[in-house]
Amino acid sequence: MSADNAAADGTVPLRNLLNSVRCVRDRVRDGESKEASEDFNMQHFWDALGQAFKAASQEATRLSLAFSKPPLPSPDGCDQLADSIQKSVLALATVYYWLPKSQGITLRRMVRDATAEVLGGVAQLIEVILSSPLQSLSQEQLTSTGGVWSSCDQFTHLPRDNQMAVLGVLSSCFGVVKDAIEEMEQAQSDSLDPFSDVLDDEGLDSRGNQDTYWSEADRRLLSPCQGLMKASRACLKKLMAAVRGHGRVDTPESIAQLDDIADITKDISPSVDDLALSLYPPMNYAGVQMNAATLASVLRKVLQITRASHVCTESELTWVQFLEGAVDHNMQRVTELTQASV
Repeated sequence: MSADNAAADGTVPLRNLLNSVRCVRDRVRDGESKEASEDFNMQHFWDALGQAFKAASQEATRLSLAFSKPPLPSPDGCDQLADSIQKSVLALATVYYWLPKSQGITLRRMVRDATAEVLGGVAQLIEVILSSPLQSLSQEQLTSTGGVWSSCDQFTHLPRDNQMAVLGVLSSCFGVVKDAIEEMEQAQSDSLDPFSDVLDDEGLDSRGNQDTYWSEADRRLLSPCQGLMKASRACLKKLMAAVRGHGRVDTPESIAQLDDIADITKDISPSVDDLALSLYPPMNYAGVQMNAATLASVLRKVLQITRASHVCTESELTWVQFLEGAVDHNMQRVTELTQASV
């Protein structure tokens, strides 16, 4: 049999494997695990998942090497290779499904996304091999192989319980909000014209459009809006400390409360972004008022859920009450200033 015929025959098990990996990946993305499991052992789960991630990385390496240079695998060799990869893929998905929802929805989402990313990387590698000349190692194949390795290496960074998972969500939101506040402060400190850094000197000299400048009324409105943004940053910072210091994963109720905190705080960063964007001139006061009200509503909900959770001990209640007052005060000022401009 010629090398070309062998290569052609060898692609059949690879194409079947590709379909199988895609199906497993889609089931992981969309499927549901058990609500709870009495015999679930967290340490055993992490040990098994680590082995499954490692096996997937090793199988990806074997596959890439097998199709990196002549002689290419025989049809029987391709069958064996595809069978071995499929077993590792199914093992990875099976271990993922061991993790019940009762251990935390936030944790499970992160494990699901990491698992699906590995499976997606394996599928991409197979696609690249099938679409590339089967006589040489292409740069795209090297990149795809490295992508699988990188996805598998993310296992070491996965949170090991729902408390750590929720802290990861809060930290991510905090970074986005912090950046938005700093960008707005920078725009104010640069000059009276927040767009001066995106226009050349000639454009600046010839431009007299006041729509690119903040008026005095605009600047008065900026203050309480920035107050809401800073309240968001303070809320996330305090909440991270509370979850880190008092968060528990020893009861289903505590785990569910942490999930509630993570779910509602995800709305903070997009609300801050929407408000920040509406503050650039020319300001539409109705839009500013609407975005400020949305952010204030989200913050009130976050504080309400925090107050009712186990992370809000008596020592944490002070900052919750303070921020509730700060949100109400700044929102009242926004309403007064936007109505006065009508």
